[in-house]
Amino acid sequence: MARRFFGTDGMRGRANTPPMTAEMAMRLGAAAGRFFRRDGSAAHRVVIGKDTRLSGYMFENALTAGFTSTGMNVLLLGPVPTPAVGMLVGSMRADVGVMISASHNPHADNGIKFFGPDGFKLSDDAEAEIENIMEGDIALAEAGNIGRAKRIDDGLYRYVERVKSTLGTLTLDGLKVVIDCANGAAYKAAPQVLWELGADVIEMGVSPNGKNINLDCGSTSTGQAADLVRREGADVGICLDGDADRIMILDETGAVADGDQIMGLFAARWSEEARLKNDTLVATVMSNLGLERFLKTCGISLHRTAVGDRYVVEAMRANGFNLGGEQSGHIVMTDYATTGDGLLAGLQFLAEMKRTGQPASKLRQVFEPVPQLLQNVRYAAGEAPLETLSVKEAIQDAEARLDGTGRLLIRKSGTEPLIRVMAECEDEGLLSQVVGDVVRAVEAA
Repeated sequence: MARRFFGTDGMRGRANTPPMTAEMAMRLGAAAGRFFRRDGSAAHRVVIGKDTRLSGYMFENALTAGFTSTGMNVLLLGPVPTPAVGMLVGSMRADVGVMISASHNPHADNGIKFFGPDGFKLSDDAEAEIENIMEGDIALAEAGNIGRAKRIDDGLYRYVERVKSTLGTLTLDGLKVVIDCANGAAYKAAPQVLWELGADVIEMGVSPNGKNINLDCGSTSTGQAADLVRREGADVGICLDGDADRIMILDETGAVADGDQIMGLFAARWSEEARLKNDTLVATVMSNLGLERFLKTCGISLHRTAVGDRYVVEAMRANGFNLGGEQSGHIVMTDYATTGDGLLAGLQFLAEMKRTGQPASKLRQVFEPVPQLLQNVRYAAGEAPLETLSVKEAIQDAEARLDGTGRLLIRKSGTEPLIRVMAECEDEGLLSQVVGDVVRAVEAA
């Protein structure tokens, strides 16, 4: 389905550059408001959260104007993690939730993603309908039926208590934890949750200024957190991204566990406890072949999807699975949440440390990954390098060279103007060659 505004995770782009302008956000809010007010009744509400980007204020106000213009009442949560919005839609009886965030992207980018009344991200069909409404004449409310907006103070604390409750009676006493909040949406929630559960907490990335979100910190830049873990003698590090729906784990030496390793650990444990529904883990085509091999030894199936946590969740819901995620650190546990939740995943890892008495270094790598190389090539608007004959021939040649020894995956990013070139192969020399050849062909095109 061709989408005009929405990508794989809502609408995203550089702030104050089309389509991510205040004007577009106001129209998007009005279109979404009309979409969710189709039954004509008066009692409708939307909850809006955001991360810590400077442009969040602009988009928050523009969306509020759009929603209230169609008669929707708006509840403003302020800075909260993305999974908090998914949770609060249901608990506050809202029709729709909105998160203003560009996740792991730099501060100059921003995005808008929607959650339905069930707390799950909207389907492609629903987004297509909203797009259609945006491009037509949007019916506005009568003057006496314009919606109201107000800020609420307890949304963050509802989320904090919900996340804490997932550990039951287990505490984190005795664990020294570095938490890197990426100067993002979890800068208040994550340290509070860990401290209240009994951990000795060392904070970083908790001083947002609107422009330092994800800057040399967080799940996409773990170096400073690793240094802090080693310097402070911490047991473990938790690195979140800007909206806290992704995680990377650091062991006591600073070594990183990515989403594949974390999913492998959880899947094996849940399968042993007969908690893993249908003995299946859901992951994307990007997940390492080593994960698939490990799961097979545990009697666990791997169900692969297209890239994007929304597609992971759709497969989980369609098939009754309860654990899934992405190599990038989205970990989805539908027993607890409707979307990826980095803090929740971190707590489950810490719980495993407490239950087993093992250090993070013994838990962070449950399988030996097959060598994998990923390179990104940026392209300009309007260009279509994957459609050129030279690139198609380079891809065909690479696939032929990898036949029987590895795999190649080429795709356009759904959130940035990038071509992602990824390959796996036991022969690292061949791996480097085939990726390099395809990257050069794409760059030349």
